[in-house]
Amino acid sequence: MRTYEVRTYGCQMNVHDSERLSGLLEDAGYTAAPDGETPDVVVFNTCAVRENADNRLYGNLGHLAPVKAGRPGMQIAVGGCLAQKDQGEIVRRAPWVDVVFGTHNIGSLPVLLERARIAGESQVELKESLEVFPSTLPTKRESPYAAWVSVSVGCNNTCTFCIVPALRGKEKDRRPGDVLAEVEALVAQGVLEVTLLGQNVNTYGVEFGDRLAFGKLLRACGSVEGLERVRFTSPHPAAFTDDVIAAMAETPNVMHQLHMPLQSGSDRVLKAMRRSYRAERYLGIIERVRAAMPDAAISTDIIVGFPGETEEDFQGTLDVVRQSRFANAFTFQYSIRPGTPAATMPDQVPKEVVQERYERLVALQEEISWEENKTQVGRTLEVLVAEGEGRKDEATRRLSGRAADNRLVHFAVGEDVPRPGDMVTVEVTYAAPHHLVADRAVSLRRTRAGDAWAARQGAPAKPQGVSLGMPSIGRPAPLPEAVGCEVTSG
Repeated sequence: MRTYEVRTYGCQMNVHDSERLSGLLEDAGYTAAPDGETPDVVVFNTCAVRENADNRLYGNLGHLAPVKAGRPGMQIAVGGCLAQKDQGEIVRRAPWVDVVFGTHNIGSLPVLLERARIAGESQVELKESLEVFPSTLPTKRESPYAAWVSVSVGCNNTCTFCIVPALRGKEKDRRPGDVLAEVEALVAQGVLEVTLLGQNVNTYGVEFGDRLAFGKLLRACGSVEGLERVRFTSPHPAAFTDDVIAAMAETPNVMHQLHMPLQSGSDRVLKAMRRSYRAERYLGIIERVRAAMPDAAISTDIIVGFPGETEEDFQGTLDVVRQSRFANAFTFQYSIRPGTPAATMPDQVPKEVVQERYERLVALQEEISWEENKTQVGRTLEVLVAEGEGRKDEATRRLSGRAADNRLVHFAVGEDVPRPGDMVTVEVTYAAPHHLVADRAVSLRRTRAGDAWAARQGAPAKPQGVSLGMPSIGRPAPLPEAVGCEVTSG
């Protein structure tokens, strides 16, 4: 059987698409390449949001050229946002690439690979609009306990720094019944946590004329038996409504965690970005969320050095960060993306100025994150055991997972080692800026998700029970790492 490997770059939408690409290939008879072995087919699922995306792709393609030359029959495919942007340029710069496909036709990959093999030449096929909603395609999920569920694709906004709408198209919404059917099917397979995914997830419903559809969808997820955690990413502040806050607060399995992009705290810069909200509105949303859910953990995205940003503008961002008390923030230095309005704006900020501001922002947020995490010390948290979250787990004799508010927790384990997908109740003993440590386990709850993980490993499911004891080593093998950027560029 021919083997494959999918290499993913970018946001959660790309991670979700890569699960579909893997499912498509396995449905066509391919099998995942064992670790350390060169695959017969390498698929790059690319991102175009950051400046170094092009360099990363072409560098990796260059490394593969001699490998392919020495391995007859090997194929290379490039898809995703950068493929949609560069199109035929990819095979011009890297003629050893066999297939180029875009964001709208990921379902074509197996056919294009076969066509390239038979024809003996590169196949470039890109569509200008979505052919099939990705969720209808076969899938191979990386996790048996947590899953992405796409509620929409595309974006109707016109942010001047963002190329996503040009590459993903206008927003297309799934019907609520289709979303819930997928959620129920996932839960039946053992999934405990779903993350509802959209470029601007809270504008869900715009296509079928229901501006309250997203809040209704959150409440509907609350009625799915066996679904323990519901998250969503990423909402747009301009469309964030109080009914969504109420749904979060009143639906027990919707987590009190919110990732809401700020991008800038300066009204002048927000206007230049075409972000249709201002700092006061943003802070008002934060205030209402915390009034309804005092324990809410809020995170954000921030761009430093947008064209024309002054020191006064940057101070506005720092002020909003201080007032918002984010649990964490994904911070980015502005980079020119050809094809966006911001790329040709005057007053591009010098690199050294951007770097200095970026360092100040990171230092402030690190301080706030650490202070916020320290408030968790002494608290008892229920942690969903994860696979590959803690890179030092083997050395520290710990496992890792996510609390209800999505904080990363490294915890000691007992004689009865939990599996990814199980739930562990722990007491937090130490806080760092980016994680918590729990040296005391309180209880272990084995779950259907843990059983599903064990079944994947070919191991028998252990009986239900609660066990505490001395720490032991039990770190699972890590998942392949996705190089990240957020889904919230719109």
